[in-house]
Amino acid sequence: MIRNMVFDMGNVLVYYDSRRASGRFAADHEEMEAVNTSVFVSPEWLMLDMGVISQEEALARMTARLPDGHAREAARLCLEHWHEYCMWPVPGMEELVTDLKNQGYRLYLCSNASLRMLDCYQDTIPGIRLFDGVLFSAEVKCVKPQKEMYGHLFRRFGLKPEECFFVDDLPANIQAARECGMDGYCFGDGDVMRLREILKEL
Repeated sequence: MIRNMVFDMGNVLVYYDSRRASGRFAADHEEMEAVNTSVFVSPEWLMLDMGVISQEEALARMTARLPDGHAREAARLCLEHWHEYCMWPVPGMEELVTDLKNQGYRLYLCSNASLRMLDCYQDTIPGIRLFDGVLFSAEVKCVKPQKEMYGHLFRRFGLKPEECFFVDDLPANIQAARECGMDGYCFGDGDVMRLREILKEL
């Protein structure tokens, strides 16, 4: 019997587009692409999600790849303020999590994200105050689809995998969850009404 709903964050509860930040601070399109790649499409970004590098060291490495002072300053501003620009609510998700809570389900968030999110997630994620637990990858130094991430989720909140249902936008993350005993649904199409139908069938 499913008692717990587990949600990913990016492209499930909120949309995510890094170019909203890099476009805000870069001088032109060429610089935006360079900054976006250096900051958001970088090994350091993944390392931040894994909690294995400080923001200061990540910034030093990111800016070292950029050619001039303006681009480097844009990168600094992106890393400092990305959460203010890159994420916005997926329409209908707050109503969905509210309905699930009212039906008696316990709600959990399990997302790849840096420690920065601990300071701002309550202002960003729709319906987050209804959630019973939140786990970000940087807290446990691993990322989905690593199975260790799901193990940390189950242990931290005392969950039985077979009583959980996971909603994520990436098939690899859903497959890894199933291998850990937690069924799920790939929300890759972003269709909230279809997701509602799936959840009704549980």
